Amino acid sequence: MSTAATPDIKMTRQQAISQLTAAGEPYELVAGRLWGRECRVFKHAPKSLRELFEVNRSAATFIVYDEERFSFEQAWQQASKIATILVNDYGVEKGDRVAISMRNYPEWVMAFMAITSVGAVAVAMNALWLTEEMEYGLQNSGAKVLFADQERIDRLLPALGNVTTTVIGVRPTKALPAGIADLAALLADCRALEMPAADIQQSDPATILYTSGSTGHPKGAVSCHANLLTSLLSWELEGHIAALKSGVVPEVPEDQAATLLAVPLFHVTGLLAVYMMSYRSQRKLISMFKWDVQLAMGLIERERISTFVAPAAMTGDLVNAAKQTTYDLGSLAMVGGGGAPRAPEQVKRIAQSFGKALPNTGWGMTETNAIGTGISGEDYLGRPGSSGQCSAALDIRIVDEAGTVQPTGSRGELQIRGSSVIEGYWQRPDANAETFVDGWLRTGDVAYIDAEGFVFIVDRIKDLVIRGGENIGCAEVEAGLLEHDNILEASVYAVPDERLGEEVGATIYCNQALTEAAVQAFLAERMARFKIPRYLRFSTEPLPRIAAGKIDKRSLRKMAVDSLAL
Repeated sequence: MSTAATPDIKMTRQQAISQLTAAGEPYELVAGRLWGRECRVFKHAPKSLRELFEVNRSAATFIVYDEERFSFEQAWQQASKIATILVNDYGVEKGDRVAISMRNYPEWVMAFMAITSVGAVAVAMNALWLTEEMEYGLQNSGAKVLFADQERIDRLLPALGNVTTTVIGVRPTKALPAGIADLAALLADCRALEMPAADIQQSDPATILYTSGSTGHPKGAVSCHANLLTSLLSWELEGHIAALKSGVVPEVPEDQAATLLAVPLFHVTGLLAVYMMSYRSQRKLISMFKWDVQLAMGLIERERISTFVAPAAMTGDLVNAAKQTTYDLGSLAMVGGGGAPRAPEQVKRIAQSFGKALPNTGWGMTETNAIGTGISGEDYLGRPGSSGQCSAALDIRIVDEAGTVQPTGSRGELQIRGSSVIEGYWQRPDANAETFVDGWLRTGDVAYIDAEGFVFIVDRIKDLVIRGGENIGCAEVEAGLLEHDNILEASVYAVPDERLGEEVGATIYCNQALTEAAVQAFLAERMARFKIPRYLRFSTEPLPRIAAGKIDKRSLRKMAVDSLAL
């Protein structure tokens, strides 16, 4: 079996896909079914996440956090202990939900390995959530156990009596409340050497990740083992496709491949594109407590980091800082994006800033496990406004409001299907009915596909703000504003932002004068900080409406954007 490129022989993308996914090849694609839907699956994919973790045990460095280092083998051994504790002490069984809410500590990775290796479902909770949001996530998922650090424990305490979840503390900085055990103490008492036995199928649920929609509470997107593994193998396949297209055989690096983890693990970008992609490539994962561009550059130099995948805000920070730094950033070979579009100028500057590093990006969703389309290198430099071409394991189409498939170049809703797409939303049949049409996932994005198959996303149907990769449902923020006794109407919308892509803006109609600070302080008690409008406009009259009676959000947004441009 061979996937190597031959020097000076270039292929088209379709020729490369046909060769690489043919019978007998490592990335062979065959007809299959997931969630009752026909799709293409990788024949030689691991059978489960447990197999992915177990077959990649080695002495190579895996996790680096501050001065701590763990090999792949050490991480597996710690995960085996955590799994034993979950099964023996907390009665966790296959299918039970176990939540994680913490910073990107090594324990996040090890807990995830443990949970999914015994057939339980890892609930990756948004670590930015406040008390009410955490309470909702635990109640909605029915999580049996929660792994939480001190910040998250402190937030949950006011609602702890309202949930049935048992909490295990991670890296506590003060005495833990009664009933909350310290993971370090549990591990010290555990002598387990083997991962508990479990019968796991590819179609078994593995994760629930919460994603903000255009209405109501966040929805829990349910993925099976095969969904996640499809994403990993699809990205690997894209690397081989790029080599065959260019005719250039990739150089074997002298250093161990290394990647910087600066995005949260509760996002599909951090979970899949950064963390889980590290196993098969034996890639070193350098985790940051929080984003700091100066610290990031020091880590790139010290650890010889070769890849960095992050939203445009972070990669933009790095591009800007690279102009004046004395750090050696020459190890960077790829600067990837995700979660929010990049400005075309940043795409060009990446190629100019890091010597050999080339930019790449892609379009994907929590619901597709981060894959969908991808673009890199010269293709990206030539089309900086594109989100790329469709993954080989998936299908995409553009449809109009009536559901009619549109021809090349015509705009409509982007829809997608395939083996990375979730089953649906946890306990939300209403949302499933709205989102899935004959096996196709409605993305809520308006796009067109050009003659070469490159996707260009031009608008959004869903009422969302995408701030630095975080989806924010406008309706959720509007509902929070309307809880205020003096706010009679509210309209929330996206305001363009050079660094974050979009910021939250709002226009409110009040029955008495309010200040920005008062409104923001009111919301700070009700929702995570990143959801609070940065830009607030006040109206002394009812908000304008369209003919159908709905608030004219488009005109309000235009007025806000125009006022900021003055």
